Amino acid sequence: MHLDIAALWDFYYTHHLGAMAQRNLQRTLRGFWPDVKGMNVLGYGFAAPFLRPFRKEAARTLCFMPEVQGAGVWPRDGLSTTALVRPGELPLPNGFVDRLIVAHAVEAEPRLDALMEEIWRVLAPEGRVLIVAANRRGLWARTDNTPFGIGRPFSAGQLDRLLRDHNLTPQTHAGALYFPPSDRRFWLRTATAVERFGRRVDAQRFAGALLVEASKQVFALPRNGKTSRAGGLLAPIKGLAPKPVKPVGASNRD
Repeated sequence: MHLDIAALWDFYYTHHLGAMAQRNLQRTLRGFWPDVKGMNVLGYGFAAPFLRPFRKEAARTLCFMPEVQGAGVWPRDGLSTTALVRPGELPLPNGFVDRLIVAHAVEAEPRLDALMEEIWRVLAPEGRVLIVAANRRGLWARTDNTPFGIGRPFSAGQLDRLLRDHNLTPQTHAGALYFPPSDRRFWLRTATAVERFGRRVDAQRFAGALLVEASKQVFALPRNGKTSRAGGLLAPIKGLAPKPVKPVGASNRD
């Protein structure tokens, strides 16, 4: 099941626990992509809380939300760049996106193959996608008081297979949300220290969220070999097409 946009917005923007989760996830995401100057950055699912650090650098920062979830206005302090979309029909041309954050999406998406094929299509050659998903071994997936407790959680291996099955090559892994999903003052006060320690020892199996970055294989086809409604396949580079091979016994004059 998808969380409603109101519940997601409420968690990240009105609760202390959500604000702490947002801060730590932003810091981890920024570590993956410290410089996005001149790039097109897209967030899909409910990625709005994590896009702000990239706004001033990126050429464009877009925020797409699935129709079953609903959409809210983002950013609140400028022209909205939000769009309500279907997972298999992202309204972008082929190869438009340089960096793509997928958050609160894969855990509840019934048409996951369609979404992943669209991700491959809209990514530019050598573009990067970063999936943020609930860790099936972490505490955050075991409680329903946060968005990470809704839907199906993943292991790092499952995310790797999901990406490889759709011609995306996993590159880097990280964990986040090492502190317990509790609103108690003690845990909120110690959250930063716990998070810092978790990153230092790289204890990903205990993290509440897993982050897996993957790159697009430039000449790979979508898994089903079909083109999307929004565009065709990549064309071969001129001069690299294979030369025809003559049948055995054919004359040199043929």
